Amino acid sequence: MSKEIILSADNLTKTYEETEHSVSALKNVTFDLKKGEMLAIMGTSGSGKSTLLHIIGALDKPDQGKITLNGVIQDKMFTEPHATEYRGENIGYIFQSFHLLKDLTVEENIALPLILKGANEALLKEKVDQILGLMGLTPWRKHRPIQLSGGQQQRVAIGRALIMSPPIILADEPTGNLDYNTSNEILNVLVEMKERLNQSMILVTHDANVAAYGDRILFFHDGEIVDSYVRTTDEADMDCILDKLKQIMEKSA
Repeated sequence: MSKEIILSADNLTKTYEETEHSVSALKNVTFDLKKGEMLAIMGTSGSGKSTLLHIIGALDKPDQGKITLNGVIQDKMFTEPHATEYRGENIGYIFQSFHLLKDLTVEENIALPLILKGANEALLKEKVDQILGLMGLTPWRKHRPIQLSGGQQQRVAIGRALIMSPPIILADEPTGNLDYNTSNEILNVLVEMKERLNQSMILVTHDANVAAYGDRILFFHDGEIVDSYVRTTDEADMDCILDKLKQIMEKSA
């Protein structure tokens, strides 16, 4: 994996003002994302991991802190039209809910970002054919989402996220609606895409088994990074990762 840093988060802080009290969602969060790295962010519900993802994707604005992309501070990324431009050029999203349009076919759902950008038919066909092949969805290109399994629908969602070739993929609980076997299938697809396309990914999860697929894991609790773990290339260290996760969650409880 390359050592090149594609994105840096520096001192990100976010507080939400509620009716009777304030909630500190992020507290001085700092980390780097490397090119071709799958970075897993693990924490319980309410630990701040989704808020972090929203800020990196310019869907929310921090109270303080900065994002640096390819060495350039993104000082305008939280205001329009810069936020939309930043997302369109740099970010692909994968959600727990597939967010597919039910009246569109598989290939139309995948092509949607390119269609909205006004791509010509030749480019559309080339890119869609490529993604369908990568996702193993070519036989289902004319099917609609209701005709697909949950795993196939998530493959369509991943294909849609990849169609614009974004340098960074943000995945928010991407296997949350899938059973264990299908979850592993989708996670292996993400790993394959990371390796084949040198994609950088941030994977948010509350599930230790999902986090263990990451090259590196950051553990969140109460809006802070409380620990980290770097996975070796040996798949045999999966048990070590799960033990580490359990220890951290027990300490944080």
